[in-house]
Amino acid sequence: MDKVMSRKLYVPFTYKMMIPYLILVFLTDVLIGYISYTMLIQSRTEMAETNIRTALKQTRNNIKYQMDEIQRMSDTLFSSISFQDALQKKGEPLEVMLKMRDEIVPQMKAPLLLFGNNIRLVLYTVNEEMYEIPGDDMATPILRRDYYVFSAHSIENSEWFKSLKLLNKDNLWLQVDSDRQLNNISHFRKLVSSSGYSSIGYVRATARFEDLLGNFDTFPIEEGISLRLMDTSSGAILYQLGTADEPLNSGSFLRIQEAIPGTNYQIETLVPHAYLNKDVNRMQRIIGAVCLISFLVMACIGVIVARLSGKKMKRIVWLVKMFQEGNFHKRIAFSGNDEFVHIADSFNMMATSIQELIKNVYVQGILKKQAELDALQAQINPHFLYNTLSTIGSLANLGETQKVTEMVKGLAKFYRLTLNEGNVYISLEKELEQVETYLEIQRVKYADNFTVYMDVDPLIKDTLVIKLILQPFVENIFKHAWFGETIAIRITAKRLESGIELKIIDNGIGMKPETLKNMLANIIHSDGYGLKNVEERIKLRYGNDFGIHIASIYGGGTTVQIILPIDKEEQI
Repeated sequence: MDKVMSRKLYVPFTYKMMIPYLILVFLTDVLIGYISYTMLIQSRTEMAETNIRTALKQTRNNIKYQMDEIQRMSDTLFSSISFQDALQKKGEPLEVMLKMRDEIVPQMKAPLLLFGNNIRLVLYTVNEEMYEIPGDDMATPILRRDYYVFSAHSIENSEWFKSLKLLNKDNLWLQVDSDRQLNNISHFRKLVSSSGYSSIGYVRATARFEDLLGNFDTFPIEEGISLRLMDTSSGAILYQLGTADEPLNSGSFLRIQEAIPGTNYQIETLVPHAYLNKDVNRMQRIIGAVCLISFLVMACIGVIVARLSGKKMKRIVWLVKMFQEGNFHKRIAFSGNDEFVHIADSFNMMATSIQELIKNVYVQGILKKQAELDALQAQINPHFLYNTLSTIGSLANLGETQKVTEMVKGLAKFYRLTLNEGNVYISLEKELEQVETYLEIQRVKYADNFTVYMDVDPLIKDTLVIKLILQPFVENIFKHAWFGETIAIRITAKRLESGIELKIIDNGIGMKPETLKNMLANIIHSDGYGLKNVEERIKLRYGNDFGIHIASIYGGGTTVQIILPIDKEEQI
């Protein structure tokens, strides 16, 4: 039942990798889509805002130009000596009429002809002998260029005129009479005599706001945009085009203002944010569709890559299982030059090395000592191989291909050094290299949780020693001495007067006195692995004068001392 459940829950590593891959692709698409959407909305908003600002500046320039033209019109009348003289003419009615016909009327009509829009030019004269010239009804909309001549008595009693006289204001723009109802604005100016600076009349030029502001095609009023002309001194709204649906302090409007130079007026535009963001939904759909297509394409690519990699992984797992079952005759081969090829080559090399090792262990044997040494050594190699291959199998099942590669390469190198071309002796340098190879294999398993220090006299590196005398003690450190998160190992080699001294020192848990005593008496390690094995091989090869000494402090670590002779004839 458990086997059936495990088969149902089995998911290949390559497909497990698809989950973070798809999550990464999804998050990338979301991020890119969000950034694109934000940038497009910002660009669209800035473009719309720029268009509104440009149109508002054009409107400001247009009204400024129109007001300057009207100002120049009043300046012309104000500075004309003949016009002033005509306004002050008194005498015979015929002479006054001729003066008005020849001087006043032409100078009032001339600027009207030059002005581009419809306008009303009104002259209020203080001279009671002047004739009045009526025109269109002042309370009706301006439909043409027209001029008027009235007596100043007609405005003496009006509130706006009294206010101007009281405040002594002159030469200004304001709304009087029916200007507010008709959306007009007037420029009012007092005319004074050049001789005595006395008031001789008043000039009023009235124009429509539509004419002053110009073309409104760039302001889509139907989409909620509102255009206003405001008096900044009083806060009054003089003219408004369009009606905002929200109060002025609402955050749903973008307010753009342009002051009219030389006046207290400013043009203000209220642009609803709905207008600036009117393409949001369409952009959302487009960006969402692009991101979805991108995600689907990347997902398909990921599935294809996973299937191709999965086939190779299955073959490697199958080979590892064969190795676990003791079948070292199987081989695999991949084309190309990638990690899978290196793993396959390492596996094949390891299988060949193991086959050769097994053959050497079981075939060779001439002398009794050599047979005993080979038998003792065989106790070590299969044990280490079994542990390592089990670890490789576990890593392969977990999909840790990089670690499998490192362990297989390390194992192949370890056994190449162990075989040593069939020689019993090996240089001390090679023996240390074999220990380093073993430690590299362990680093795959334990990461970097242990530290190794080596202190070797260079003069004895070429000394021949029997092989595989250091590695078992290093292995015992990992099996028995390690009790914390990390451990430190120190390996030293130096020359003595009667031989060489090798030490393996660790800062592990150490041994109690009774445990150490039992170990030295060969009561512990009944499997023959470790101390007993190396001790017997040293004594078989060199005699009882050489061997191993152990010192240990419980909680303070262990030191293993190996004493070997130096045979000059056996040095390389």
